Amino acid sequence: MKLFNQDLPRGSSMSYAGLLERLEILRSTLRWAHSLDRPDIEKLLRQANAVRDEVMQLSHKERFIQALGSEAAPRPEPAPGERRAALLARSFVFEGTFGDNPRLLDALEIAEKAAPTDLPVLVDGESGTGKELMAKVIHANGARADKPYISVNCGAIPESLIESELFGHKRGAFTGAATDRKGKFESAHKGTIFLDEIGELPLQGQVKLLRVLQSHEIQRVGSDETIAVDARIVAATNKNLRQLIELGQFREDLFYRLSVIHVTLPPLRDRKDEIPLLLAYYGDEAAEALKRRPVGMTPRLRAFLLDYAYPGNIRELRNLMYRLACLAGDTADLPHLPEDLRPAAAQAQDAPAASSLPPPPPASLAEAKRAASDEAERACLERGLKDVGGTVAELARRWDMNRSHLQILLKKHGLHSKDFRRH
Repeated sequence: MKLFNQDLPRGSSMSYAGLLERLEILRSTLRWAHSLDRPDIEKLLRQANAVRDEVMQLSHKERFIQALGSEAAPRPEPAPGERRAALLARSFVFEGTFGDNPRLLDALEIAEKAAPTDLPVLVDGESGTGKELMAKVIHANGARADKPYISVNCGAIPESLIESELFGHKRGAFTGAATDRKGKFESAHKGTIFLDEIGELPLQGQVKLLRVLQSHEIQRVGSDETIAVDARIVAATNKNLRQLIELGQFREDLFYRLSVIHVTLPPLRDRKDEIPLLLAYYGDEAAEALKRRPVGMTPRLRAFLLDYAYPGNIRELRNLMYRLACLAGDTADLPHLPEDLRPAAAQAQDAPAASSLPPPPPASLAEAKRAASDEAERACLERGLKDVGGTVAELARRWDMNRSHLQILLKKHGLHSKDFRRH
């Protein structure tokens, strides 16, 4: 085997490409280290030390140039979509879709950097902004992605059961404890535990949680045995924890333990560019769940949805898309919105007219085809209900379709099965 036989000159100016080439040669040479003589091994060590020195010199030089350049001239703003594209190009795992909002991209880039570590992360933001999704993103992009992900809603656990829920209990520890039970922390061992609504955790529960974060050990209720746990902590809240600290409702030491990495999610009203993406994404999701084609939207409905403030954030948008997919036919319009959301003009238009005028002719051939299709669908449903005497279950069986989907179609056309029952 030929050994790399040139000592590296001290103080030389070498590019990163040259260093990588030399490192690759050293690595391939070390594969044969068991068959090398001592002089050859000493030579390899000298070469490795020289490469290390070169790396350090280049690293210091590069940092100095970057610092000097940042002071001399500010970095240009990235082109629209550039940061988002770069994030996705780095194999960033994200279940859903996101836009180009700088604050959101800041949060995602922080999550990307934090994910491979075991540092605790605190995610805050208004209700419905996607805090649990962010926790799943951190888990999916980290080294624990193939390990358990356990979610706990701290606000939904009665105060008397918090310790048992988080840390488990021994049989007979309290009334109703018929068997030994693992807690959420044990279930999340080697994985990630997501503590949602951490601001709702009572002070006594906060004390016990702090002890686990400090010692990485738990005790089941009714047991003196300590159990080592290794769980990555991601917590979330829609409250201002600093204000709760001032009010004496949240422990300051726990806050600093949880917020080693702090991520804030902006509300949807500040991420307007994301709304069209989310409408399409949840429209497709709703169509798949309801086993029908994605619903279309009239221009006035789409304009309303793009401009709406969404006080419930992404959760509200998702629920609206499911509602539209369920209640509308091929095309949804303003009347399909909840009554309290409809614009005043649309509500006035939905009111019964004083005079009975014939319906206006279709505005286009496509609309005429849709109207004809709806009419044929209604006639088919009426005929089918007559054939089965108004028994929806029997009609669903004959047509080999889901009963709930059939009920949706009947509701769409204002048909009632009782009107077709045989007397």
